[in-house]
Amino acid sequence: MNSLNEVFNPLAEFIPDDIYNLLSSRGLIDEKSVRDYVIRKKFRDLRDQKISASEAIESLRAEYPYLQFDTLRKIVYQPRN
Repeated sequence: MNSLNEVFNPLAEFIPDDIYNLLSSRGLIDEKSVRDYVIRKKFRDLRDQKISASEAIESLRAEYPYLQFDTLRKIVYQPRN
């Protein structure tokens, strides 16, 4: 039941939708970092399903066609800060 000015909250497990929407509306969300977090989470979920790493990355490429295979590989294997 989102209004038109609300956005999907990919960080719902960490922050409530209203806070995410407020931060996003003020430009305080680093969209690239959120995208990378979502990609890493999806990759882990695919690997948990016993899908090979290369197949999981190819699956992610279908969802993010603007990213190269090597870019996705760097995202999923980058060390956490």
